[in-house]
Amino acid sequence: MLTIEALSHRLSSYLEPSQIDQVKRAYYYAEQAHDGQMRRSGEAYITHPLAVAAILSGMHMDHQSLMAAMLHDVIEDTGIAKKAIAKQFGDTVAELVDGVSKLTQIEFESQAEKQAENFQKMALAMADDLRVILVKLADRLHNMRTLGAMPPHKKRRIAKETLEIYAPIAHRLGMNDLRLELEDRGFYSMYPLRATRMQAALKTARGNRKELVEQIQAAIEKRLGREMVNAVVIGREKHLYSIYQKMRQKKKFFKEIMDVYAFRIIVDSVDACYRTLGVVHNQYKPVAGEFKDYIAIPKANGYQSLHTVLVGMHGVPIEVQIRTKEMDEMANTGIAAHFLYKSSGGDALNSSHNRARQWVQGLLEMQRRAGDSLEFIENVKIDLFPDEVYVFTPKGKIIELPHGATAVDFAYTVHTDIGNSCVACRINGRLAPLSQPLQSGQKITIITASGAQPNPNWLNFAISGKARSAIRHYLKHQRHHHSVALGKRMLGRALADIDLDLDHLSEEHKGKLLSATGLASLEALYEEVGLGNRIAYAVAKLLHADADVAPRGGSIYSPLTIDSSDGVLITFARCCRPIPGDPIIGHISSGKGLVIHQDGCHNLADIRDNPEKTSLVSWAPTVTGEFLVDIRVEVESERGIIATLATRITEQGGNIENIHVNERDAHNSVINLCIGVQNRVHLANIMRRIRNMSFVIRIQRCKN
Repeated sequence: MLTIEALSHRLSSYLEPSQIDQVKRAYYYAEQAHDGQMRRSGEAYITHPLAVAAILSGMHMDHQSLMAAMLHDVIEDTGIAKKAIAKQFGDTVAELVDGVSKLTQIEFESQAEKQAENFQKMALAMADDLRVILVKLADRLHNMRTLGAMPPHKKRRIAKETLEIYAPIAHRLGMNDLRLELEDRGFYSMYPLRATRMQAALKTARGNRKELVEQIQAAIEKRLGREMVNAVVIGREKHLYSIYQKMRQKKKFFKEIMDVYAFRIIVDSVDACYRTLGVVHNQYKPVAGEFKDYIAIPKANGYQSLHTVLVGMHGVPIEVQIRTKEMDEMANTGIAAHFLYKSSGGDALNSSHNRARQWVQGLLEMQRRAGDSLEFIENVKIDLFPDEVYVFTPKGKIIELPHGATAVDFAYTVHTDIGNSCVACRINGRLAPLSQPLQSGQKITIITASGAQPNPNWLNFAISGKARSAIRHYLKHQRHHHSVALGKRMLGRALADIDLDLDHLSEEHKGKLLSATGLASLEALYEEVGLGNRIAYAVAKLLHADADVAPRGGSIYSPLTIDSSDGVLITFARCCRPIPGDPIIGHISSGKGLVIHQDGCHNLADIRDNPEKTSLVSWAPTVTGEFLVDIRVEVESERGIIATLATRITEQGGNIENIHVNERDAHNSVINLCIGVQNRVHLANIMRRIRNMSFVIRIQRCKN
């Protein structure tokens, strides 16, 4: 078992005697504080802080980090205050200890939140001092090594946390050795059966491969020796968890992944790295597109190496990494590789530290914006896996979306019907445009309305496959359906003017229309007319070239073409059904031309102030024709009501398009009528006559 003496001996290789004494003092202080406390495995508690310090000493960490490692559980477990630690060991060590300490004073609602809170505090402290995260990672590593004594459900929870949060942070900080051990131990605890099976398969594969690995290694060494390059060639082992991830992500068999042989070549200088690359490319054929130069352009965490893939003997793929000793140390221990702070306070930060620092600063800014710890932890995960965005539903469920996704993508991800009826969204409780790209950690609420439908503009900003295909499908289907019905009505009216009935056209007339327009069916012709691509009276003239057919003014059968310089196509919105006398506004829509709405229509809320999409319009004083309007009548049920109503409406010159009766109970009914009127005055007369009927409780015009 490790003792403080053995650790001191190890530290003497790189620390001053006075610094070692301070580490020992921290040890004795912690030993006293934890006196009588035991770990679940039955050992004295002090063995844990000592082991954490030993892990850090392996990375050659400075004395303050080692002192913090000794004391990291003192605040939490023994009731000793931060002030007392500051008094004994100085403010720096006290800050480090406080940063690593978990929050226990607050009662947490759930385990997930508790963990998030801990992580948040840890990350906050990281900003001032990156050593906090290194102590925390070493603490987690020792906990993973001694996980055996835990009950299975706790094991799984800790392992999941390790794989989701701590291993990616270690990777981000370039600490490869630590990451691999965290991943493999996490994998064993999370999926013991899979890990055992794979370990056995790996052992067998290793035995079968041994000879070939040695042959390739000897051939590379021999060739480098001939070229006078001083190098160490190491056969690289694939790690269990990385094999498992590759099998899952790439959907490959174990054998396919194990068919690749990997080597690391360590040389003296950067110059030798590039010479070695030339040598191996001469010896084996390189695979095109697989060469990466991380020496000239290092990764964000400071990692440097040359990567190449070669085709070896018998066609086996060989992965090669070429690097110097310093790069290798950096790759394995990351930012801990040169963490011996200068006594002046660590101004000697190299570029990799600066990179790590920038990342931490970014984390902090996110934390300030996030508002609560669960949101924050999601943000951190995103920062570690940047291609996804994680957002919350109103109930707190987390939805994963591609980077750059908007509320429309979110709505369709939840359900196609929600996407189709979406009209607006709230982001973190505030109304926001549907086109705003979402950021991780936001809470999204979708506002829907019955009768709403997808907007073609959404295709400009929806990026998920599900949303785009659903919008296209809906628009295609709906547009066709509407256009055909509309075109049929317009053409019917135009033909009636030359005394022809559309429903009873002779085959000869139909044939003449189709051959003249070059269309395959009457339905296609109706659609063309409905979309405004052909003008109804021009089509009618094909049957009677000399007939005098003129377009009608403002009728129910719009879209119609007005005699104006630009021949605008006009439709009246079905949502609010404007009639002459209503204040109106025009909305320019592709395929439908100018759509006329009532000025107060809810469907125009988003675009009312956009001059590019709206147009000021007013009724011509001479406007005539019939306009549809919806009215709702609440009545006391009695026999013959419909007939009485219909008579009253036709007496006033109204034209009933359709009637829908909704029975509320045995006594009351609601009748929805769609009637054709000339203007508001005409409508008011009709409504007044209906209101005076004995059985009518209430009557109103429907808008939206």
